[in-house]
Amino acid sequence: MTTTLKDLLAQRTQLDAAISEARKEASEDALRKVHDLVAEFGFTAQQVFPWKPIVKKVAQKYRDEKSGATWTGRGRAPAWIAGKNRDDFLIERPRTTQEGPFLAEMAAESARRQD
Repeated sequence: MTTTLKDLLAQRTQLDAAISEARKEASEDALRKVHDLVAEFGFTAQQVFPWKPIVKKVAQKYRDEKSGATWTGRGRAPAWIAGKNRDDFLIERPRTTQEGPFLAEMAAESARRQD
């Protein structure tokens, strides 16, 4: 006896439903067991699901030109910067000079050219 494609697809649908139901029951049973064990032994979330906190890297903000040592600006200040003006040690110093015309000046120049 040959099984048709339609029959096979119907069987697969029934099997998928049976698998889904069995998985649901098994997962509910497993979760009950976990809850029981946690309650019985007083486990903490860290013990059950150990994790390490994500450490965020912070960019270096200050550099000692003499030694090449750097510091993020967080925590206790190192000896080479303690008590000194920190602006003198900035890695990326703020711009003090204008490197081109402002947008308003550019618009005014464009308007003059059109006249």
